[in-house]
Amino acid sequence: MKQLLILSGKGGTGKTTIASAFIKLSKAKAYADCDVDAPNLHLVLAHPSEPIVSDYFGLPNAVINKDKCIKCGLCIQNCRFDAISKDNGEYKVKPFLCEGCSVCEYVCPAGAIALIPAKAGDLKLFENPDVFSTAQLRMGSGTSGKLVTEVKNQLKNRVEEEDIVIIDGSPGIGCPVIASISGVDMVLIVTEPTISGISDMERIIKTCNKFGTLIAICVNKYDVNLINTEKIETYCTTNKIPYLGRIPFDPGAVEAINKGMTIVDIKCSSGHNTEIVFYKALKLLYEN
Repeated sequence: MKQLLILSGKGGTGKTTIASAFIKLSKAKAYADCDVDAPNLHLVLAHPSEPIVSDYFGLPNAVINKDKCIKCGLCIQNCRFDAISKDNGEYKVKPFLCEGCSVCEYVCPAGAIALIPAKAGDLKLFENPDVFSTAQLRMGSGTSGKLVTEVKNQLKNRVEEEDIVIIDGSPGIGCPVIASISGVDMVLIVTEPTISGISDMERIIKTCNKFGTLIAICVNKYDVNLINTEKIETYCTTNKIPYLGRIPFDPGAVEAINKGMTIVDIKCSSGHNTEIVFYKALKLLYEN
């Protein structure tokens, strides 16, 4: 089973647009959305079945038993995250600030503080006819990387004999991206010809290189700045990175997405060019 991950160093490059098109073109029966902070692949790939939803528990949160609390103040003094406050004489934990480090539990002389599992998000699995794994992280939770791993694990546990799995990753280079890269066969980086697009492309390339993962580049909306597009192509040639092609800016892409369709479902120039990039990516993936 080959795993193709689609990433972008920044948001707004068209990563999910390309990922959804690849899923349609490959007729993939298994795919995942690992952008757990803001998943949106399901908006383009409508699924007929209801998801199986399961709770995901991240870091534990401290809870203070007010009946045992002797109001000594040691928890407030020792909490480096300022997660505990005194309100009208009662000691309370602010769940969004608590990191579950257990220092407060350790220093409490009355045993009034305990660490309990805290729900950090929802894992979702669609299974009919395709297997689609995704998740939604709760606001304020800091365990996005671990949740991404769970998204990939629940997909892997359902499919073992599929030829290809398409994974839509997160923007940036943080924990969810690192968790997404782990174990995949190839990363396609979708960039755009802007100063920030080029800068973030270079960052995600460095991140992928740490894993020794095969990478390739394509430029989306290439015609908004031809000079920068040529800079990206030169960069790929200089650094011996496979360059898979250009995809133009196309109002038809917006039209397709607003209808809940992919860019290969309608006749548009971006869909045609994406198809060319797809077959080049497939060739590279199976040759390595």
